[in-house]
Amino acid sequence: MVAAGILVTLLGFVISVLSLAMTPSVGGRMAIVLIGLAMSLTGIIGIINRAFMKNAIWRK
Repeated sequence: MVAAGILVTLLGFVISVLSLAMTPSVGGRMAIVLIGLAMSLTGIIGIINRAFMKNAIWRK
């Protein structure tokens, strides 16, 4: 689960970086970067955090 979260986070980062080459317009780049940012946050907060919360130290 952690590996999937890291993969989603890195994919979001790559999408944000590749937005420079995808479109020349500022609005298009902004939209693509926001999509990449949303993917990165989903990977960090949604997937990785849930995986670590399953084995939280206070749940033992």
